[in-house]
Amino acid sequence: MSDIVDEAWRKYLLQLQLHPLRTKAITAGFLAGCSDTVAQKISGIKKLQLKRLLLVMLYGFAYAGPFGHFLHKLMDKIFKGKKGNKTVVKKVLLEQLTSSPWNNLFFMIYYGLVVEGRPWGLVKHKVRKDYPSVQLTAWKFWPIVGWVNYQYMPLQFRVIFHSFVASCW
Repeated sequence: MSDIVDEAWRKYLLQLQLHPLRTKAITAGFLAGCSDTVAQKISGIKKLQLKRLLLVMLYGFAYAGPFGHFLHKLMDKIFKGKKGNKTVVKKVLLEQLTSSPWNNLFFMIYYGLVVEGRPWGLVKHKVRKDYPSVQLTAWKFWPIVGWVNYQYMPLQFRVIFHSFVASCW
């Protein structure tokens, strides 16, 4: 069994090296799908809502994976050649003050409009009501993830690590 896992991991790493954007997008979509499947089961849904699952996977594939790919490449360009704890803190702060609020807002709008199929007025009301607490909660957890990500993860694994943690979140 471990030979199969080792070979699959080797092939995955090769795809990550040859086709980083595509591999990260597929991985983010897959992990988003795993997360939604678990969320549906935990919430007590008896029959898996396939449309919802596919729309959440689409979000991971078409948005979260590519966004993370380009965000981390940009961060490495902005902080090119800089290492150490101060640089990690700056990266985490920049991420938390820019992409975190945007991603939470975008996900709430996407989920309401596309996944749940609600009209814009209801989505806008829900975002106005819930967004501040969603973002404050995110700021209690995601800076730690960001720290680990920037401090210990090589560039090619940052999106995967972030997507994995998001699927558990």
